[in-house]
Amino acid sequence: MKRIVALLATCATAVGLTSLLSPQPAAAAAGCKVDYTVTSQWQGGFQAGVKVTNLGDPVTGWTLKFSLPDSGQKFVQGWNATWSQSGSTVSATGIDWNRTLATGASTDLGFVGSFTGSNPKPSAFTLNGVACTGSVEEPPPNPDPGTGTPVGVNGQLHVCGVNLCNQYNRPIQLRGMSTHGIQWFSKCYNNAALDALAKDWKSDLLRIAMYVQEDGYETDPAGFTSRVNSLVDMAEARGMYALIDFHTLTPGDPNYNLDRAKTFFASVAARNAAKKNVVYEIANEPNGVSWTAIKSYAEQVIPVIRAADPDAVIIVGTRGWSSLGVSDGSNETEVVNNPVNATNIMYAFHFYAASHKDNYRATVSRAASKLPLFVTEFGTVSATGGGTMDRSSTTAWLDLLDQLKISYANWTYSDANESSAAFKPGTCDGTDYSGSGVLSESGALLKSRISTADSFPTS
Repeated sequence: MKRIVALLATCATAVGLTSLLSPQPAAAAAGCKVDYTVTSQWQGGFQAGVKVTNLGDPVTGWTLKFSLPDSGQKFVQGWNATWSQSGSTVSATGIDWNRTLATGASTDLGFVGSFTGSNPKPSAFTLNGVACTGSVEEPPPNPDPGTGTPVGVNGQLHVCGVNLCNQYNRPIQLRGMSTHGIQWFSKCYNNAALDALAKDWKSDLLRIAMYVQEDGYETDPAGFTSRVNSLVDMAEARGMYALIDFHTLTPGDPNYNLDRAKTFFASVAARNAAKKNVVYEIANEPNGVSWTAIKSYAEQVIPVIRAADPDAVIIVGTRGWSSLGVSDGSNETEVVNNPVNATNIMYAFHFYAASHKDNYRATVSRAASKLPLFVTEFGTVSATGGGTMDRSSTTAWLDLLDQLKISYANWTYSDANESSAAFKPGTCDGTDYSGSGVLSESGALLKSRISTADSFPTS
């Protein structure tokens, strides 16, 4: 998205980067419950989920410790906490968005480990030095999120013709929300927020906007990769699709980040290949660059994903901030006449309703009969992310996307101080994400559209 520079400095100061924050002084805990789940296992390695529930007084700042069994088991990497290992003891310390745990509150952590021999459960879980007296449980791996969820109904997606299709080979439309930059608004993407998105908004998907520059991925590749993976898991647990957005904006030539893209997508594709809920967006908004250069980038990145995940849908950004070239005075014909040499792909289209109107809608109407399109980002306001919401243009856009069965994600599911945000400023400092009182004008409109019943065909 084309945003105001001042917002970046404000958010970076107010919210901060997870990797730079020090834990707050920890309060004593009266006890806790830990649910330990082996979510997947392979030869010599495994992935585990650790759900921590505080059974005592509220804590601000916490450290969970546990002992790995004496079976050659080792910690490799983790997410949703700051992790370390000393001998057989593993420690996980809360980070900015889950540092406070009220009585009865839970937070979900996860890690990857290695082992030789058997792979028994860890033991001796403690929270701030107090033994966790609740049970340690291991439900079956990869529980079905339910047949009534978007993923439960549609399963693995694929492209058929110009449509996004489900496991029954029928065209579908996904409707959902995009995060803001996860380096600035991580506190907006906790369990309560995603519960509201899945259950109250009835959203089909969460787009995970991982900036590459602007204090993003390039500053901490391992940390941002882990955060993206954790959000994929959180979406999966709620039956939503996860759209992994490699959010390149400045510089506009995606080839500047080609090596970073290959590294990132090789990692997330290998880790998430078995999941049915993942879609990859390999370049957010190419700008100031030719379609030929974008196509070259795509044809180098797509094989990296396909080597690990041959089945997932991949979305390619287009020229002129993903406008199919319209914002550069071109149109869809350059893509139609010179498509990316790959299968099971779609092309991104972005719009901001107050800035992009009839000529952009006319382009989408023409292109939709020749190209598989996915509106991976749009706003109800101007292209700056601010200004007055244009209800009339937004409604015209959404009606067109519904008519053409084009999937979309709205910018943004956040409380950013800009009129494109779904929540009023300060919402993410609290716990209420579902009430109408926390919604902006844009959020209220989008929630009313997204929460209407889906019509996913199954035959």
